[in-house]
Amino acid sequence: MTRRTMAQALVRFLASQYVERDGVEQRFFAGCWGIFGHGNVAGIGEALFESPDLLPYHMARNEQSMVHTAVGYARHKDRLQTFACTSSIGPGATNMLTGAALATVNRLPVLLLPGDVFASRIPDPVLQQLEVPSRGDVSVSDAFQSVSRYWDRIARPEQLMGAALAAMRVLTSPADTGAVTLALPQDVQAEEYDYPEVFLAKRVWHVERRPADPAALARAVEAIRAAKRPLIVAGGGVIYACASDALRRFVDETGIPVAETQAGKGSMPFDHPSALGAIGTTGTSAANRIAKEADLVIGIGTRWTDFTTASKTLFENRAVRFVNVNVAEVDVHKHAALAVIADARVALEALSGAGYRVDSGYRAECTRLAEEWDAEVSRLYTLGQAPLPAQSEVIGALNEFSGATDVVVCAAGSMPGELHKLWRTRDRKQYHVEYGYSCMGYEIAGALGVKLADPAREVYALVGDGSYLMLSEAIVTSLQERAKLVVVLVDNHGYASIGGLSRSLGTDGFGTQFRESKPGVRGLDSDRDPAPYLPVDLAANAESLGAHVIRARGMSGFRDALAAAKKVDRTVVIHLEVDRYVAVPSYESWWEVPVAATSDAEGVGDARKSYDKAKQKQRRYL
Repeated sequence: MTRRTMAQALVRFLASQYVERDGVEQRFFAGCWGIFGHGNVAGIGEALFESPDLLPYHMARNEQSMVHTAVGYARHKDRLQTFACTSSIGPGATNMLTGAALATVNRLPVLLLPGDVFASRIPDPVLQQLEVPSRGDVSVSDAFQSVSRYWDRIARPEQLMGAALAAMRVLTSPADTGAVTLALPQDVQAEEYDYPEVFLAKRVWHVERRPADPAALARAVEAIRAAKRPLIVAGGGVIYACASDALRRFVDETGIPVAETQAGKGSMPFDHPSALGAIGTTGTSAANRIAKEADLVIGIGTRWTDFTTASKTLFENRAVRFVNVNVAEVDVHKHAALAVIADARVALEALSGAGYRVDSGYRAECTRLAEEWDAEVSRLYTLGQAPLPAQSEVIGALNEFSGATDVVVCAAGSMPGELHKLWRTRDRKQYHVEYGYSCMGYEIAGALGVKLADPAREVYALVGDGSYLMLSEAIVTSLQERAKLVVVLVDNHGYASIGGLSRSLGTDGFGTQFRESKPGVRGLDSDRDPAPYLPVDLAANAESLGAHVIRARGMSGFRDALAAAKKVDRTVVIHLEVDRYVAVPSYESWWEVPVAATSDAEGVGDARKSYDKAKQKQRRYL
């Protein structure tokens, strides 16, 4: 037995957890991010201070941001490593809620350790405590229940043992992983208990590669052999299972074309003859045209979001059937699919040798469409837009400048959609766009997680001015961690993505521009509100945070800035103004955003007519 405080025992437990997959063993927790307050400084804080080499501590500036960094790290590590994150009670805890939701939506592991109110309840109401008149056992930490895959409150020190083991089961599960929250009352953190040595000893969690049920596999093979126009949709599960090589071998054998979701982009190199690129609302013309007539869609590691299916308007063939390969039952049965519950790599290896190959005419059609799309990408890379460049030109210049193993990180605004269409991926880890939660502010913090996970790679965070203003403090953290990032700060004076969506709905970009307000008129688009832009200098702000700042002008200036950033040894912010109105087209796809059924606003009526027309193509796959 070892007499330790609950917090000391928890730190020792976390430091002793390992995972193994394919014979490779590694520690599961790379360290602990934290901001201390009265709810955790004397508990978790003391435990980390007492043994600094046991579980390395990393200082954060914002609790949401540190969760994003942990999630970015976990994603780059294929969910086989992550961080713990600790906060005080009250606002420190609730600041982590957005990060928790992002992790759970994206099926990425992170352990959250918010401080909590006193289990003894003697000093109630303690500073920052939420009082619920009808219940005495509620705190703000209860809010994590809806955004966590596992949640528990450790009200007695001995409860830690069962909760910690349950937490690890979820964190290391390919099917169930996400945010895990252990709420830690501040008095219990400091209480001592005799913990068994076996609880604190090294423990290895074996991450299985689940094989497919032979009968399910046989049904999938039968469906593939009967298909005339099959299509593979590769999701994030392909990346996390390290199944890209298996996918390529299967595609080379069968000739079945591949389209990619946001999380699955990079599953195939962009120049493979069967690679059609992005699919769905932000998809390519090649992928979306093939999807329309596909008679069999093989989803591998995808959870089938509305963007992937273009709000269920994309697959128009009335006879279309689905085969889903996934480790998660919640995903594998979607669209009434033939379900294959299995690891993506194992399933693809099992499907090889099925004796199937697509018709030469179909393969030629896919190759032609892919070549036409590649030419369209080249056009969008070189628009020559003036006086301000188009965002597609910025993406093109960065893609052409970056190396095959460099990583681009993005999350929200109009850039994720354009990146999904335009980025030419050459490595399975080159593309890192968080689009499950599409969380503004993830970009720099998530990029920091990628850099810490793989310091040898150059990491580029593409961020709009709207997102930058929400969570730019991660620049400071990157300096403290000596983790160089290149932040490409694209300035279009507002929320350009929602501005474009608003215009398409007939509301003229209402509330999306950073302009000076006038009495009675606020936030309208430039066509109706020519007020000056706000005198905000984001480059100066980044410089004040310690970044090396380059103010780029136009595309030649941006290319020079990229070359100059390569020579700097700390985080660089490249500030570039772009044209907010020049967007990449939508290629035969739709996304459902309801339009007001009646309105006095000019333009809304026409938008509603277009909406009603598009709704007629929508269907349920039953």
